[in-house]
Amino acid sequence: MTKKIYFASPLFTEMEQTYNTLIVSKLRQAFSEQLDIYLPQENVAINDKSNYANSIQIADGDNAHLEKADILVAILDGVTIDAGVASEIGYFYSMNKPIIGVYSDIRQGAGANTEKIEALDEIAESPFSYINLYTVGLVKKRGKVVRNSDELTNEIRTLI
Repeated sequence: MTKKIYFASPLFTEMEQTYNTLIVSKLRQAFSEQLDIYLPQENVAINDKSNYANSIQIADGDNAHLEKADILVAILDGVTIDAGVASEIGYFYSMNKPIIGVYSDIRQGAGANTEKIEALDEIAESPFSYINLYTVGLVKKRGKVVRNSDELTNEIRTLI
């Protein structure tokens, strides 16, 4: 049986769209028969930003795909989690379905470095990334946060 994935990610810059396409292409190749992946940037009816779609059209369009999805993949990278992605996480969480967050910030996981730990006491010198813990908590209550696309692929494998 084919599982449906909703790929939630920022999609407003060339960098974001290129990354999304790269990761989704990798997943489509790895799971060609097992997954149907909805990538919102491919839905030009509401996400071709040279055209106009109002807030209701965007909400209805994305919610229809969220409701059909079996798994949410949410990209958590950025200065802060993208507001749309955070909203999609909240909506999907309420449906009690699995969520996989991808947080690939290279500043994480260096807690053994004492200089970095000591820098936390100095104002404006945190060498670590920050991510909204409420949103991360929603993801973890329904699934897992992974560090990269390889871990994402492995986690999806456990869900299909």
